Amino acid sequence: MPMAVVASDNSFKVTYDGGSVPDIKAGTGLKLYIESSQLRLTRDKLDVIAIPISSVTEISYGQDVHRRVGAAIGIGVVTLGVGALMALTKSKKHFVGLTWANGDQKGGFAMQCDKNDYRSVLTGLEAVTGKKAVDSATLTVKN
Repeated sequence: MPMAVVASDNSFKVTYDGGSVPDIKAGTGLKLYIESSQLRLTRDKLDVIAIPISSVTEISYGQDVHRRVGAAIGIGVVTLGVGALMALTKSKKHFVGLTWANGDQKGGFAMQCDKNDYRSVLTGLEAVTGKKAVDSATLTVKN
């Protein structure tokens, strides 16, 4: 595990951008905790959702993560091809997306990270899950 993840309090302020987390609206400020056995999203110091590390199926980042996560949730299948078929948007915002499958329970969400935290969030997620983040900007469609 990278020293930056161990040395800090392993939490980051994020903004929920959409997905399958119940009772949370887009634009809500949350705190993401990256722990060795789970990822937690909290609001007002109360857990909103806890996701077991072993259930994470994909980490993505870039400008159109929210579209990729939405498609994955909408069809219930997590594939890289879905994101490649979607139009890319231009934005200076930093998005990180997660999808997971825990038995029959599947879900995902996109979050906007601060420009100073976004690389640390990715490094922490990659370290605990063992998965490499997918850059959504590389998934372009040529006409």
